[in-house]
Parts: sequence; C-alpha cells; structure tokens
Amino acid sequence: MQSSIRQILPVMRLSVSMCRTITSTSAVLNKEANLDPIQKLYLDKVRAYASKSKSSGGMIDPNPQILKEIEQETSKLNRMYGGGDMTQFPDFNFKEVNFEEK
Repeated sequence: MQSSIRQILPVMRLSVSMCRTITSTSAVLNKEANLDPIQKLYLDKVRAYASKSKSSGGMIDPNPQILKEIEQETSKLNRMYGGGDMTQFPDFNFKEVNFEEK
C-alpha cells in the first residue's frame, strides 16, 4: 500500500503544478476577458491618462493655481538650497583625501 502511494505522490504533485500553470497562463492570456466592469473602467482611464501624458509632454490640464503653487515651491527650494536647476539630479564632486600627508 505504501509503495503505491509513493508512486502516486510525484504524479499528483506534477498534476497540481500543471493545473496551477495552466490556470495562471490562461489568466494572463485572457486579460481583458476576465476583467469585471470596474477593473476595465480603471484600466481604460489609466490608458487614456498615459496617452494624454505622452502627447502633452508634462502635466495634463494644469490650472493656473497649480502652476502658481509649483512656481512658489520651486522658488522656495532655490532660496533654501542655493539655486541651480531643480529639475536635474545634482552632480556630486568629491575630492580625494590624501591620508599620507602630515
């Protein structure tokens, strides 16, 4: 009895593994078909936002108040941290320390 169980167990493990693989593969291949209406609406909005963002090259439909706040925050950061281009990552230059000098 135990020997027959030992022979069946690897087959059962393989069967469970194959079942999981087939299930996950079918879910991936049928993305749109498996969505409920709320998920589909959300994905449609995200895709629309992405296409608008690519076409505008920046913010989508910015109003004057938002643009004013961004300008105020940028000027505040320039005052606090000494200016420079706040849209670029800073360039760090470290000097090599000579520990052998007296």
